[in-house]
Amino acid sequence: MSHNTLKLDDVPLGKFHIKIAGLTFGAHFTDGYILGLIGIAFTLIGPQMQLDPFWQGLIGSSALIGLFLGSLFFGWISDYVGRQKIFVVSFLLITLASVLQFYAETAMQLFLLRVLIGIGLGGDYSVGHTLLAEFAPRKHRGVLLGSFSVIWTFGYVAATFIGTAMLGLGDDAWRWMLASSAIPAAIILFARIGTPESPRWLVNQGRIEEARAIVRKHIGANVELDDERPQKHQGGYAVLFSREYRKRTAFNCLFFICIVMPYFAIYTFLPSILAKMGLAEGMGTEMMLNALLVIGALAGIWCTVKFSRRGFLIGSFWILAASLFLLVAMPSSAAWAIVALFGLFTLVLSAVSNLVGVFPAESFPTEVRASGVGLATAASRLGSAISTFLLPVSVAGIGLNPTMAVLAGVLVLGALVSWAWAPETKALSLADACRAEDEEGAGKAAAGLARPVG
Repeated sequence: MSHNTLKLDDVPLGKFHIKIAGLTFGAHFTDGYILGLIGIAFTLIGPQMQLDPFWQGLIGSSALIGLFLGSLFFGWISDYVGRQKIFVVSFLLITLASVLQFYAETAMQLFLLRVLIGIGLGGDYSVGHTLLAEFAPRKHRGVLLGSFSVIWTFGYVAATFIGTAMLGLGDDAWRWMLASSAIPAAIILFARIGTPESPRWLVNQGRIEEARAIVRKHIGANVELDDERPQKHQGGYAVLFSREYRKRTAFNCLFFICIVMPYFAIYTFLPSILAKMGLAEGMGTEMMLNALLVIGALAGIWCTVKFSRRGFLIGSFWILAASLFLLVAMPSSAAWAIVALFGLFTLVLSAVSNLVGVFPAESFPTEVRASGVGLATAASRLGSAISTFLLPVSVAGIGLNPTMAVLAGVLVLGALVSWAWAPETKALSLADACRAEDEEGAGKAAAGLARPVG
């Protein structure tokens, strides 16, 4: 390589990287906004449609069910047809289904429309993380991928404020709330038209000249793709469950599940949970927790840069499990302690959620990266859909504290899985970060993963 050339992993952060990040961040804002609105909309939908706990759980988890389906399908197909097509189609589906929510007349219609929205979001999760990871320089990759959680949180919190403000629109306020997600979705859709294909995917397909042309146009004439090679065989789920990658696949699915199950179960029904805890006087506690979600997400970016990926993840799981167990054990009279523990739990959960955008995108090679991200996202959304569906049923059946204790057990499982299997991908090139351990030669591969490249 000439002294005047740079690897794609080593280029400075430029306007094009910021554009791709912005297009992906906008999607996560929309996702957080869509999922955040449903909790407020329930206060009107429930009485109007006379929803029992079953339908509350089903509609509450509907977008997550769609995310599961969309992540599996679009992640897999993206490794065959490319990233760019799914990058656009996913938001066409989200925009249309968001508008149609305004006209839903039955619980089933609303459920199906939110499943369609989730399918679009699942496709975007698979290709958005993948596309940005394949363009981003290694020095900035963790911050860019970790920032997804921050933007998602801003969308979620914005939904809380906007939804609350829209409650005064009357009986149909929930229709305007849910349909309002079409506005950010349409903006993202039109902004994404013309986005280039991933050069790493093109090289992987043997379309090397197309890849070079995109790199020259958008990154720089002196940038080379020297760590990608054409693949004679397509990837797919067989590769993800092969001996080489099955540990990576299991880790990414399980740690993701263990973070999002408590997150979605608790915060989808936060107003009712706070009421059962006796903390729902006014909006003070809820607003404080929403503020901590934002602060935690911002702090998570700093933690992603400051600490090892592995250490940040494992430590956070233990703090979360301990705080939730203590929350369950506290007497109802210790309101200040309950608020403090809930605040700590919220802060750390929001911070560590940054890693769900980082680990999957850094764990798999180009030929199966979108499939790997899609599978991990699908698994997480299946887990969160189950927990969101079961939470009102479980609270009604066994009570709030035992339900919270079960979620704390999920966090303990996450800590153990991460301690056993989490790789360290910080400061590595994308190609080296994706080099998985062979289970019989783990020591040799681990040494390779620990060596910075540059």
